[in-house]
Amino acid sequence: MKEQTGTLSRRTLTTTFEVTGSVLAMAYALLIASNIGAEVLGFTLLLVSSGLFAAWAVIDRRWTFLLLQGFYATSAIIGLIRWA
Repeated sequence: MKEQTGTLSRRTLTTTFEVTGSVLAMAYALLIASNIGAEVLGFTLLLVSSGLFAAWAVIDRRWTFLLLQGFYATSAIIGLIRWA
């Protein structure tokens, strides 16, 4: 794929979404597991992470992975409702 000047390539976008989504998901897991009262922040990070992974899934046409992100987003919303 030829990269156009001034635009982000598909590869750059997916790498950014993948890395950022992974870091946020790890932070979510650590916050929830540490039981320090940061559940709202943790579930917010999970929701953002699943959104980034969903964008990656759409760009790469990974429909099963997109479905999984829908599950994670739903879990995050339930967590936010439960802990807010």
